[in-house]
Amino acid sequence: MIYWFTGQPGAGKTTLALALINELKLRGRPAVHLDGDILRAVTDNHDFSTVGRMRNVKAAQALALNVHSNDVWVVAAFVSPFRALREEFKKRGDVLEIYVHTNSKRGREQYFVKDYEPPLENFVDIDTTSIGVEECVRHILAAKAF
Repeated sequence: MIYWFTGQPGAGKTTLALALINELKLRGRPAVHLDGDILRAVTDNHDFSTVGRMRNVKAAQALALNVHSNDVWVVAAFVSPFRALREEFKKRGDVLEIYVHTNSKRGREQYFVKDYEPPLENFVDIDTTSIGVEECVRHILAAKAF
């Protein structure tokens, strides 16, 4: 299983991804966390243009598929603003897209992606404005039976 968290910066993607990793490990499921900030640092990709963002997302998707091919579940947290890339990715494997969003101001608004395209179908909708981390994780796990 690949859990693919998407949404604007500051919505709670990484927080939920780490909580999900902990829950999966408690259930005895090996899982790896991939994160946009970490991948950019490792690959030294600081290109936030459309081309740079696409390259970063495609690299993350390839890495996720590679890790998953070794029977390890992947929990990935990336803005991944382009719907077409996410839709194509979902067709390539056992991928659950999780759209994380909020109305709260969390101090990352200066990093918002103006051309972010929210998902339209086949995704789990998580609004972190008024529900806590544990409830979000329960909702995600209920969406795709463990």
